[in-house]
Order: sequence, then C-alpha cells, then structure tokens
Amino acid sequence: MGSNFQSNWEDGKMKQDAVTGKMGSNWQVQSEKMPFKPVTHVLFDMDGLLINTEVIYTRTIETILEKYIGPTELSWDIKKKQMGKIAPDLAKLITEEYKLPLTPAEYTAEARVIQEGLFPNCDIMPGAERLIRHLKAHNIPIALATSSAAETFKMKTTFHKDFFKLFDHHVYGSSDPELKRGKPHPDIFIVAASRFPDKPAPQNVLVFEDAPNGVKAATSAGMQVVMVPDPRMDEESRREATLCLTDLHEFKPEWFGLPPFDDLD
Repeated sequence: MGSNFQSNWEDGKMKQDAVTGKMGSNWQVQSEKMPFKPVTHVLFDMDGLLINTEVIYTRTIETILEKYIGPTELSWDIKKKQMGKIAPDLAKLITEEYKLPLTPAEYTAEARVIQEGLFPNCDIMPGAERLIRHLKAHNIPIALATSSAAETFKMKTTFHKDFFKLFDHHVYGSSDPELKRGKPHPDIFIVAASRFPDKPAPQNVLVFEDAPNGVKAATSAGMQVVMVPDPRMDEESRREATLCLTDLHEFKPEWFGLPPFDDLD
C-alpha cells in the first residue's frame, strides 16, 4: 500500500463518502486503490442482512401489542432500538416501552408461538448468496454472528440449510453459553472471531450488519463494518459504519483487499 492509499485513508474523505452513500465516478476511480484497510476474515449478522426476518419481528410485536393494548403500529424509534438485540433484551424493551402486563419471559414465549408459523417462509436478501458463495469459493474464512437463539435459527433457515452450511461456524447470541451480553456490546463478534482456527486480530476482520446495535458492537470490537440499513435509517444511525450500502449487490470485495468477483455483474 503506497502513499496514495495512506492519503485517501487519512483524510477520511473516502470513508465519509461511503457512509453518506456517495457512489459517483470519483468513488469508482479511488475504490480501485482499496480505500479501506485490508481484511482476511468476514463475519455476518443474519436478520435483515442475509434473510428478511425483520418484517416478521415487526409483525410479531404488533400482534402482541394488539392483543394487550389494541391495534398499535410499532414506532420506528423503537424498531430501530429492537434491531439486533438478543431475545431477552428485545422482550425487555417491548414490555417496558409499551407497559405490557407480561414479563420478558412471557413475551418471548408468546412471540415464539407466532414466529413458528412465519420464520420458515423468510427469503434470502438480495446479493447475499452471491457474496457468501464468492467468499467461500475463494477460501475466505466466514462466520455467522447472529443475535438469534439456535432454536429460532433452525426455524428461519428451514428452507435455506445449504446456504448456511457455507459458513465456517455459527454463533447464536441468545443461546451461546459463552455470551453474557448482546449487541451493542462487542462480545458476539469477539467470540465469533476467536473461533476461527487462526484467531485473527480485530483489525483483520470485516463485519456486515444492518442495525445500529450491530454496527456499534463491531466498531467496539475494533473491526471495520459494512452497513446495509433499512432505507428509513437516519444519517446519524449510519455514521459509525465504515461503509454504508443500499444492498449487498453494491459491495466490491477488492475495497477491503478481498478477491474481486469473477464476473462484471
């Protein structure tokens, strides 16, 4: 990496352009110089990034709210706080914010019943399979770091088992005994990285996330993070990400020193 790379990185221009979604011709020219620090390992969140389960979480919450307080639309402010949380923290958030006559454990039990009929029908998000298969084909170590429990992971991946077998390992934030804190704490990404046989340093790990809680967890772990947020996400909530994209189709692996795609799509 020569002086051009250093100047691009240090002046922060490319990083800021990425976070604000500026993808013009100047970006395309400078991206060829690898505007971000190179990585060797990649971690992926799951809900809302690889599979479209966030809409199911919203539907679940609104179903329970209607039962106890009448028809209620989940506010975006609370939705944003909910994204990326492990099950106990999510249940605590919803029961307290809406003053439900339920304990977090009771909320979780009711939510699980609703989700059993919905999660198996979720779809893989645009660009996810292409990226995962590309990294796997080039022997890039990849792992899943999801706030889901192992039980709900099985529901969500009912029709996507082959896809999720591509990952070297999975870490389930809501059920892994080694994890005591969920996102936005960095624990899940630190643990996921430590389970690669060569135990990469944080600066060599790239994280993909869709939620502010996950972005905060990744940066707190000392890792770069690519954010693919909900279109409603405000600018402030995107700011901590190393790079912010509309969907995974926009990602170019060579930006982070990874093998480029074999096609020009």
